Amino acid sequence: MSYNGILKHPSKRITTLTKLCSFICASTILTSTALQANNWDPSLSHDELVKLSEKTEVWGSVPPVVSTQKGKAPSDAIVLFDGDDLDQFEALKGGVALWTVSGDVFTVAPGTGDIVTKQEFCDVQLHLEWRAPAPIGDMIGQQRNNSGVFFQQKYEVQILDNYDNPTYPNGQAASVYKQTIPLANAALPPGEWQTYDIIFTAPKFEGDEMISNGFVTVLHNGVLVQNHTKIQGTTEWIGPPKVTPHGCAPIQLQDHGNLVSFKNIWVRTL
Repeated sequence: MSYNGILKHPSKRITTLTKLCSFICASTILTSTALQANNWDPSLSHDELVKLSEKTEVWGSVPPVVSTQKGKAPSDAIVLFDGDDLDQFEALKGGVALWTVSGDVFTVAPGTGDIVTKQEFCDVQLHLEWRAPAPIGDMIGQQRNNSGVFFQQKYEVQILDNYDNPTYPNGQAASVYKQTIPLANAALPPGEWQTYDIIFTAPKFEGDEMISNGFVTVLHNGVLVQNHTKIQGTTEWIGPPKVTPHGCAPIQLQDHGNLVSFKNIWVRTL
């Protein structure tokens, strides 16, 4: 209704003004109640309230600026592989990493053994992209293009072609191997690039005693599949997890005898 309409109809004008007054009164009461609930003096001015709010502002620790570009490592990341060479890795048994580099991709060279980073890590954010080739013959289950990424050389997040390929769930892609089943199967078909974004919190030890467990969060192709999952101990193929005191250690990629490929690997220390 227009303003002129309100003037022409006094009863409607009274009703409209009554509603407006009720709204203003209710707002005032709610504001006053909120102030009293927080032990604020409702008579304080806006400027006085701003000064009061400043007492709980924290300015001592301003986060560092990290620049990002789509498809690139963050500016504070350690690039482990961006397509040039395997200089950030070495063979587990010592010496040069012998996996095959072609273009911006490197691929397991079956039989040459696992590779590890030259640098040791504790708590990290890891990004890696991996691709399983098309299966050959009757490759099924754990034999269908298998690898793995080991944090501190002890705690494996499984890499496996799990697209339409059943296996024991605590050994499928993105499982904490033989410990924790992923929340979902986000696998893509063979030949397609897949992503892992992993937050790893290392276990802490005092002498021979573990004082806090490790934890891992995993996003597989953008899907949350491990949500701050407690790591029970080492990820063993046979037998239960073991708890062995250790410090920071390399990240390890597994040679399981299959032509699994990797690219765009970077890590941020936390």
